[in-house]
Amino acid sequence: MSQSGSQAAAFFRDVRQSGLVWLVRDDGGSPAPLSADGTRSLPFWSTSARAQKAAKIWGHGLRVESMSLEAWRDRELPDAAQEGLVIGINWSGPRLVGWSFTPMEVLNRLAAAD
Repeated sequence: MSQSGSQAAAFFRDVRQSGLVWLVRDDGGSPAPLSADGTRSLPFWSTSARAQKAAKIWGHGLRVESMSLEAWRDRELPDAAQEGLVIGINWSGPRLVGWSFTPMEVLNRLAAAD
């Protein structure tokens, strides 16, 4: 399994166990980097420590916040789908790279973990 694959597997395992999803944001919202194919990814992490690393790498006063898995699943993912965003999962490394999924793919993977 690739590094990104193992990070994604850890994401779905961790959030099911903790019931929390972590993000980084400032007063203007969360970063949503543009990918090579022109889509924007909204990244999330499965632990506070992972999100803290991302906030430190990106800098610019980003803070770490959590939300319940239920709120993320019921509000954030549908909103991201409406906006045409994909969901970055446990991005890591010095350039914060990893896999991104459509909101529907995320919901399917969460359902499969039940």
